[in-house]
Amino acid sequence: MKLAFWKKKSGGSAGQVDFDHLPRHVAIILDGNGRWAKRRGLPRTAGHRAGAENFRKIATYCRDIGLEYLTVYAFSTENWKRPEEEVDAILDLLRRYMLEALDTMERDRVRLCFMGDRSVFNQELRELAARCDEVSQRIEGCQCNICLNYGSHAEIVRAAQNFAKDCINGSVKLEDLTEERFEDYLYSAGIPSPELLIRPGGEQRLSNFLLWQCAYTEFYFTDVLWPDFSIEELHKALAAYQRRDRRFGGVKK
Repeated sequence: MKLAFWKKKSGGSAGQVDFDHLPRHVAIILDGNGRWAKRRGLPRTAGHRAGAENFRKIATYCRDIGLEYLTVYAFSTENWKRPEEEVDAILDLLRRYMLEALDTMERDRVRLCFMGDRSVFNQELRELAARCDEVSQRIEGCQCNICLNYGSHAEIVRAAQNFAKDCINGSVKLEDLTEERFEDYLYSAGIPSPELLIRPGGEQRLSNFLLWQCAYTEFYFTDVLWPDFSIEELHKALAAYQRRDRRFGGVKK
């Protein structure tokens, strides 16, 4: 059995992770970049750069320990309300990340996929995302889903509309609708629901993220801001998840 141990600064044992029994799918809300920068007297854009670097580190580590799926909330449908300078900086970081990923995805065995409405992005971003999708289809490895211009309410409405369209054109019947069939219309079609959702930054809410998919997900909240969310912090979240008793509405025998 593979175990990871870590120590608190006081020297006491803080827990352990059993790497033979990891969740298949972990979701993370990347929260706290702006506050991280503010505490250091830096512009919010510096916080997003630090957050992007941390995402690279955590995503690589998730691949290394054998995690199958990692889904991150990078840019929500509500984030357009932020100052234009901040939005432009986030989208530029995204562009740079996709350009780098196209050079490294096959070598690193990381599949990069996107969830959300891409139609509002400029042509370059849409084309880069399409190229990442194309490369991902021909490689095997950890699948990293980046949620961009994503909102769960909008996702569910979109799924309902698309099912209704299929009813109108005769490809499905109303009585064909089941929970499993409905999931085929979501952005996450074909992806197992996350067993663990991590939210750094101190907030304790979903913020319109994966509402359908998180029906039986275990939540882990921490005050640590995303740029400071280390591998040790990830270990703490995984260990907390492994101590949970997941009964899915049943009783323990």
